[in-house]
Amino acid sequence: MQRRTRLVLAPLAAGALLGLALTACAPGPATNGGGAAVDASTTLTDDDITLTLMSTPESGAATEATIAAFEKEHPNITIEYSQTNYDDYNQSVNLNLAGDKSPDIVLLNAVANTVKNKLVLPLDDYADLYGWNDFFPTNQLNQWRVADDGSTLGEGGDLYAAPAGFSLVGTYYNKALAAQLGITAPTTLGDFESALAAAQGSGILPVQLGNAEGHAAFVVQLLGQGEGGADDANAWAFGHKGETFDTDANRTAVDTLVSWQKAGYLGDPTTVNGTDLQGAVDNFIAGKGLFLVDGIWDAGKIAEGLGADAGFLPFPGKNVTGIGTSVAYAISTKSAHPNEAAAFLDFLRSPEASAQQFAQGFMPDDPTVAVADEGTLQGDIVAAWARVAEANGLVAFNNNATATMNDTLKAGTQKLIAGQTSVDDFLTSVQDDWAAAHAG
Repeated sequence: MQRRTRLVLAPLAAGALLGLALTACAPGPATNGGGAAVDASTTLTDDDITLTLMSTPESGAATEATIAAFEKEHPNITIEYSQTNYDDYNQSVNLNLAGDKSPDIVLLNAVANTVKNKLVLPLDDYADLYGWNDFFPTNQLNQWRVADDGSTLGEGGDLYAAPAGFSLVGTYYNKALAAQLGITAPTTLGDFESALAAAQGSGILPVQLGNAEGHAAFVVQLLGQGEGGADDANAWAFGHKGETFDTDANRTAVDTLVSWQKAGYLGDPTTVNGTDLQGAVDNFIAGKGLFLVDGIWDAGKIAEGLGADAGFLPFPGKNVTGIGTSVAYAISTKSAHPNEAAAFLDFLRSPEASAQQFAQGFMPDDPTVAVADEGTLQGDIVAAWARVAEANGLVAFNNNATATMNDTLKAGTQKLIAGQTSVDDFLTSVQDDWAAAHAG
């Protein structure tokens, strides 16, 4: 009989909050599309209504299943779902929220301009009504709080989104290929690089990587924070005064990525830069690659494709770290039905929704559903999350450090892999973006 692993979601480390650049502009009171204050209530309309929800494919399967369960419980409420790929979504979400046909509910990847421009509602009244403050550990909500100065995250301030599961970026590996090579899951960077060399020597692609959307930035970040530690990494991601990306740890990380490319561990540069993340996932499922650096949002797809051969572990380093934050949804200030939208946000922590979150590889809002067989992909993810949480090793996404950082990292890593830029120029470009956003 397989052992069962139960996950207890530890509160996120006090520093492990979403690091996003905010302009100093005080958020205003909650208003609806007509500019009137929202009268928050848990009493919902009996009329037949339709809510619209926008998201991305990474959390799509769990969200669609949650919508179906919510509609069954509230048969008079229909939720129309649409999704857009990550890059296009981030570029268009604020335009959609500001438009005449604003969605009622949106996935919130970044709070900066969205909050600054008062495009989403403060949710504190709903948090009080529904008891979110008692249900979630403080730090799991704090990552979506913006202080009155409009620039401080995590301490006080209004709440702008509700969690819908928690993500973690680590390392998938193909257990069948590992067994073929006679290697076990690496726990140190030295062991990891030995495994890369062994794979290449046997004609197996060491690392499956799709960088059309800049996901090599995950490799750089994990290498850097694994060397320098989560606290230093978070200080930069959160925009702390005086921080710099040009550290010894990050320089070593970028040097390592370049050396892996030159050694052939990532494959053909043109192929790498021309393949998106989902293409890389498909390749990995097809047996092309020993390792894949990716988030647990793709666990459902990978488990279905590789079955018992799919494994997951924290990215090996001197420090146990992971990249992650909560998936979270917000309510448009233009929503004509904010109370019903808030009821859906509350439903995200239900056992039904949490089960869907866990089934798709996310750490669920309700920790009681996080039970998995040891040795399965879900069991590996539970164990990885526990290791990262115990080490206080969760770090915010570097991609969200400024409103333009994702584009900067994408362009920079593509040039690195193509051999078109230097380590110095890459570090400078990243820090220049950060400094421009955090000037003063």
